[in-house]
Amino acid sequence: MTDMTRRTPQQGYLILVALIFGSILLTTLGGLSMFVLSQNRLHTRMTAQAEALTLAEAGIEYYRWFLAHYPNDTQNGTGVPGPYEITYDDPETGVAGTITLSIDANEACGALTSVDLTSTGSPESDSSVERTVTARYARPSVGTYSYILNDSVFAGSDRIINGPYHSNGGIRMDGTANAEVTSSLSTWNCTSSYGCSPSQSSAPGVVGSGPNQTLWEYPVPQVNFAGIAADFGSLKTLAQSTGVYYGRYSSGTNQNSNNYWRGYHMIFNANGTVTVRRVNTLTNLDVTPVNTADDTDDWALIANESAYETRTIPASCGLIFVEDNVWVEGTIPSKVTLVAANVVNSGVAPSAYLLNNIQYGATDGSDGFTLMAERNVLISPSAPNSMNLNGIFIAQDGAFGMNRYESCTYADKTGTLTILGTTVSSKRTGTQWTGTTCNGYARGFQNRVDSYDRNMASDPAPFTPVVSADYELVDWREE
Repeated sequence: MTDMTRRTPQQGYLILVALIFGSILLTTLGGLSMFVLSQNRLHTRMTAQAEALTLAEAGIEYYRWFLAHYPNDTQNGTGVPGPYEITYDDPETGVAGTITLSIDANEACGALTSVDLTSTGSPESDSSVERTVTARYARPSVGTYSYILNDSVFAGSDRIINGPYHSNGGIRMDGTANAEVTSSLSTWNCTSSYGCSPSQSSAPGVVGSGPNQTLWEYPVPQVNFAGIAADFGSLKTLAQSTGVYYGRYSSGTNQNSNNYWRGYHMIFNANGTVTVRRVNTLTNLDVTPVNTADDTDDWALIANESAYETRTIPASCGLIFVEDNVWVEGTIPSKVTLVAANVVNSGVAPSAYLLNNIQYGATDGSDGFTLMAERNVLISPSAPNSMNLNGIFIAQDGAFGMNRYESCTYADKTGTLTILGTTVSSKRTGTQWTGTTCNGYARGFQNRVDSYDRNMASDPAPFTPVVSADYELVDWREE
């Protein structure tokens, strides 16, 4: 009879322990393998997503290069509408993936204003992965600033300025500026007219008692006023063909004559129309002009006017050209550019007068206003005590501001002037006059608040002057 080997209880216990720990080890190794595999897949997926985003951004950058070489081509050189599929080749590894590019041109009066791009990238390593970026290219307009001046200026202590403030001259800044304040001068002559007492013949480019002085910088390159000047002749031709045009209503070249100062009173309406009245006679007032080149006689106060017409502003071309002086007020119903200039009569340079509040019907960026005057943009003596102005206001060869009226009836503005947008002035600006007072207040507005408009910086009204001829990225987001 064969003897059977008998296992002791200790041996059975060890086998059981080995089986348990072996199972645990196998489970752990299996879980670890699955974790490593899933992490590897996740890393591969994340790498593919990163590559897709890089490809999408490459499509946006590619079209910036394309626009720099072909500024008016929004069909990628094909002559047919997109979207366009572009193979992206890496010089080291070969094909990196594909880019699908959609291009939408924004136009006004037949002219390109900006380009909206949608770029989708898909890597060669995993064509199922896609990332999409949308962007807008536009030439940067004067709307990227709160103020652009071609002369020295004094910003008083009541001023609150939100947005870049630049002068090609010197700046006395006593106000609160919450963005860059830049001057093109290293030194300048700051006299008592600019609040410097005693005068400083070699004052720093930006001087004053305002806060946030770390935002002050000087000297910086000049803003080229000749470069941002509007081509009034071309704008007139466009307005006559696709926009709205009004010929000269005033007459003569004698600036001491009432007839020379006549023009049009334009009231913008929220329903997309503009009501136009002819200004027949004006009241002459004694002033100290904000534009020192002007006479001390002011013809901004309307004495008599007559109804003319109500006109619908063309949806495809919000350009209005008036070959005469204009008085402006109302609710801006769309993207509108109003030009007051004369390209026919030598020696006649119209001005624009801000008669009452100018505000947008919608504040989401769909409405916008640019007012360009060949000479001055001035606040009317009959303006309200507190005034709101939305828009970009350009005094191409003159000044923006409010004359100092000798009569307190017109000089006493006890409230606040609030500007949402941009002021561009060839000469020194001024909306408050110190020295002699009216009812204990300085002449003009007692408080001034200026804020640049982000919407108008990236998408202004048509033909708003630009500060650079090159297209730049003004908006970017991932969908």
